[in-house]
Amino acid sequence: MCRSIKTLRPPFTESVSEEDMRAAALQYVRKISGFRAPAPHNAEAFERAVAAVTAATADLLATLEVRGAAKR
Repeated sequence: MCRSIKTLRPPFTESVSEEDMRAAALQYVRKISGFRAPAPHNAEAFERAVAAVTAATADLLATLEVRGAAKR
């Protein structure tokens, strides 16, 4: 689907920044909306979607348990 989105969980990535999560969210929203950059009348909805996906990503990564990985 989104080939430029990299895996953000251990062991693939040791540390993940807010910027990494937002970049992945932006790529996802771009892909599903079909817009690289939204028109001005859609900008607020686009940014809300990016923020929601970023928050969901942070929640997911904070609660995933990876077998054999050291606890943080």
